[in-house]
Amino acid sequence: MTQDLKESFGSPGGSLAAKVRTLAPSMTRSMQRVAEAVASDPAGCAALTVTGLAGLTGTSEATVVRTARLLGYPGYRDLRLALAGLAAQQQSGRAPAITTDIAVDDPLADVVAKLAYEEQQTLADTAAGLDTGQLGAAVTALTGARRTDVYGIGASGLVAQDLTQKLLRIGLIAHAHSDPHLAVTNAVQLRPGDVAIAITHSGSTGDVIEPLRAAFEHGATTVAITGRPDSPVTQYADLVLTTSTSRESELRPAAMSSRTSQLLVVDCLFVGVAQRTYETAAPALAASYEALAHRHRSASR
Repeated sequence: MTQDLKESFGSPGGSLAAKVRTLAPSMTRSMQRVAEAVASDPAGCAALTVTGLAGLTGTSEATVVRTARLLGYPGYRDLRLALAGLAAQQQSGRAPAITTDIAVDDPLADVVAKLAYEEQQTLADTAAGLDTGQLGAAVTALTGARRTDVYGIGASGLVAQDLTQKLLRIGLIAHAHSDPHLAVTNAVQLRPGDVAIAITHSGSTGDVIEPLRAAFEHGATTVAITGRPDSPVTQYADLVLTTSTSRESELRPAAMSSRTSQLLVVDCLFVGVAQRTYETAAPALAASYEALAHRHRSASR
């Protein structure tokens, strides 16, 4: 990414630039030029046709359309309308946006309501796009797995821990790995009958792809939970569960928005497995609750 784009993060169009920063690793160089142009000059680009923007950036119309879609818009027309709105906001002097709908001077009550709405939309989008056939196959693999390893870095690592803790509570053997070296070391021990799950919003996190590839090559059933179904991680995934590519901003980056949809997928996996293994899962859950009950009683005194 060029220096011009990096410097635009502090501008009124910083939320768009933040989105470009998040997605830049998955863009070609020509797509980066288009993204850089719209982030640095939304007003100027809003006035251009798809042909005009292609000419300005030295790319093709197809590249402009692909960039618009990668940024979360159905097509160039939608991106152009969003740029016009951003330009109008800049000219009016309104408070800069923290998210698409939230400004820095919004009352907290409005922030709560707007974030709740965005979370609902993220969950609805994920549910609508989730392939239940792939989900069912993943549930079947987890149900019969000798062992399950889950890989995730950063916010995705927290989701990986959430899944493994759930599986452990119903008596299954599961491990979450956020250290890339330990992840690969464990991945090469997997065999057919084991399951490896990679959680990565971008689908291009090397520290997650490497252990999934090792697990794939050693015969384990591999699952990718990602917002990019055509990303590198899916090359080594037998099954792909797609999450919503929610809108990001500087203070609500992909690490926040993607986690909501990832947790929904994790909960679907867990409930599916609990249904299949109910006769053993129910006693295991009861035993774990009983083992921790005294801690809850002590805390309430």
